[in-house]
Amino acid sequence: MWNAFTWTLAIVAALFHLGGTASALHAIWNCRTSASAIAWSLALVLFPYLTLPAYWVLGTYRFAGYQRAFRAGAFDKAAVANYIQEVGKFAIPNAGPVEVGFQRLADFPITGSNRVELLIDGEQTFAVLFEEIEKAEKYILLEYFLIADDDIGRQLKNSLIKKAGQGVACYFVYDELGSLGLPWAYIRDLREAGVKIFPFYPARVGAGRLQFNFRNHRKITVVDGRVALIGGINIHDDSLGRNPFYGDWRDTHVLVEGPAVEGIQLAFLSDYFWASDGMMPDVLDLHPAPAAGNHDTKALYVASGPADPTDVGTLFFMHCINTAQSRIWLATPYFVPVASVLDALKAAALRGVEIKIIIPLRWDFFMMYLAAYSYLPEAAANGIEIYRYRAGHPHQKVMLIDDHTSWVGSSNLDARSMQLNFEGNLVVFGQEFASQVERMLQHDLDRSEPMSRDDYDKRSLLFKLGVKIARLFDTIL
Repeated sequence: MWNAFTWTLAIVAALFHLGGTASALHAIWNCRTSASAIAWSLALVLFPYLTLPAYWVLGTYRFAGYQRAFRAGAFDKAAVANYIQEVGKFAIPNAGPVEVGFQRLADFPITGSNRVELLIDGEQTFAVLFEEIEKAEKYILLEYFLIADDDIGRQLKNSLIKKAGQGVACYFVYDELGSLGLPWAYIRDLREAGVKIFPFYPARVGAGRLQFNFRNHRKITVVDGRVALIGGINIHDDSLGRNPFYGDWRDTHVLVEGPAVEGIQLAFLSDYFWASDGMMPDVLDLHPAPAAGNHDTKALYVASGPADPTDVGTLFFMHCINTAQSRIWLATPYFVPVASVLDALKAAALRGVEIKIIIPLRWDFFMMYLAAYSYLPEAAANGIEIYRYRAGHPHQKVMLIDDHTSWVGSSNLDARSMQLNFEGNLVVFGQEFASQVERMLQHDLDRSEPMSRDDYDKRSLLFKLGVKIARLFDTIL
């Protein structure tokens, strides 16, 4: 005879199976790839008790409402038209197919009259960051994936409190999962000083808002609409090499001055509009100006994310790889490319493009570390050279294409950066900056050791099993 407890279990089980079936249909309808749809739908039908909660937290359908909300409420149409016209005055003439591809990905023109400065590692980057913050007269825009309440984090907090006290408007967006250890007191102190600070993805009503899989991985600082800093460096002491586990932290940032700043500023405004639930900065300069002095570097900020109507994050890597004629040098903390990007790398290597990829020797996320080994046989078979950086932890995200194009930004060579995260990369056109990136990456290569297929083949069966399991996680993206 069934008692109340038995009936309760039966009802709960039925609800799980009904929910699993409904969610499987949702996955088939909404997942980005057929492999993802198959993996989720089978798991939801067969194991709903485990996978139903995971799907509604980690499921990878589109980030709903972001672009729609921004476009509906940020600016009036006349202001947008005037702004685009002003930026267009600095657009490069006679853009070729490569440049046009980048412009269409960014939905923004490549501009000249910029100054771009390469900032190598945290010490140089933070020195420039705090110098520019100190110069601020009107406003400061900041957006970071990770902020820590350590020495460098407190220095930033104190700098912003000081500038807010001087009447400078400060606007701050942070990713609450990336900054999970940030104490409430840190945020409270900033808010009490007048800094408008918001988590990027606050809890909201609606199932689509329950997901924590979409993260804002951008690192942005804009001062007075005049100068911006972007790249791979977060606000924490690790970036200064103060973590004994990682040792020397290898990272790269850039400072940009000129009309290219406007693209960075617009990316921030989209994120701030979303995070603040419809607010916009009261003080804002949307009048592009050339960099001071005689500078004419051509640059473009390409922002990408799960709210894009197309997979800009993946297409960005594809376009970079497909345009290369002689070489691709890439530094990335993770080598877990989606299938299309891996195929593009293999095709580029087969047509004679030199491909060198620098990844860490030691791991920070063990599953990502294991997954990278699964690509070694394919890479070695197609002439793709992979190097393990042995002088510390390389966190930089940098690519050199031939001798004339390069970018520095926040995108890793993994499915998360291509399909799930909000990212941003500054693409710079010209041999002068490319030669600086070449020297930097050559120095990194000199401190790295090449990997071979033997690094995988000679491992134990248990290790190889772990590698295969780690790679399976790509399937659910």
